[in-house]
Amino acid sequence: MSQAKKILVVGPSWVGDMVMAQSLFMVLKQQMPTALIDVLAPGWTIPLLDRMPEVNQGIEMIVGHGKLMINERKTVAKKLSLENYDQAILLPNSLKSALIPFWAGIPRRTGFLGEIRFFLVNDRIKLDKKQLTMTVQRFVSLGLPKDSVLPEKIPQPKLQISKASVEQSLNKYNINQPDKTLIALCPGAEYGPAKQWPLEHFASVANHYIEQGCHVWIFGSEKDVLAGQKINELTQQRCLDFTGKTSLSEAIDFMSLSSVVVSNDSGLMHVAAALDKHIIAIYGSSDPKFTPPLSDKSHILSLELSCSPCFKRECPLGHLECLKELMPSLVIEQIDESIV
Repeated sequence: MSQAKKILVVGPSWVGDMVMAQSLFMVLKQQMPTALIDVLAPGWTIPLLDRMPEVNQGIEMIVGHGKLMINERKTVAKKLSLENYDQAILLPNSLKSALIPFWAGIPRRTGFLGEIRFFLVNDRIKLDKKQLTMTVQRFVSLGLPKDSVLPEKIPQPKLQISKASVEQSLNKYNINQPDKTLIALCPGAEYGPAKQWPLEHFASVANHYIEQGCHVWIFGSEKDVLAGQKINELTQQRCLDFTGKTSLSEAIDFMSLSSVVVSNDSGLMHVAAALDKHIIAIYGSSDPKFTPPLSDKSHILSLELSCSPCFKRECPLGHLECLKELMPSLVIEQIDESIV
């Protein structure tokens, strides 16, 4: 009996990209059901990997994002060399991401050509951006045999939820299961303000549904605390604000209880998609064709102005009309259609 193939995936650093990477893990498992897939990833993404049944284990990348740190990378590589991986799949296109698999002596190192790493990647794939227009397509293509076509339907990410874990999270914060419709708001966007719908608009949506008897919970990282506070201030403190308070794992548990998630183009938007929630996804400076929520229950809202998508962190024209002019009534209309 042949030994199961061992694959090390060098994962992306962004939460949303890691969610989309699950589609690759699913495709690998479809091709090789017995394969063991380990993922080298930043610590903040490990809670996602813990909820992906395709992943054998998440291995925390101790080197800071964007830092070279040669000695630390060699230490990681030495440890991984003992695992006898058959293949490494590199999702980032950077030179740095290719160093550890090379130093670990992994015989087959698969990745796109990029950032002068020709000799580090020996299973090289030329990225055709016109053919592979979406991030998830690019990830999945790295797991397919050479010259094969993408699956007609790429499997959608699906995070596992444990009832016991949800109960534990609820008990920790001394809150009950929501007994009414729960609307989740995700006002943050790690990339910058040009991806963030105005907080006043989020608050208008929150007020509308609170007055209808719904629960409204706000989610985000420590960087989103002020945003959560502002929304709650504009709703007379009637929201439950979890920004900066929960771990990612706890946020996943709580979001699993929601009926609808209203989100900017962010990591939590992709988490909501992988939880099979109705999503109202709001796009400003980014392109919904490139990184859409991978869910049949998603509703993308974009004004598609002539100046967008600009892919800038801040509006280069100074007006942010792509988001300011996207009115709360449009979101409310979509939510009403979702929760009928």
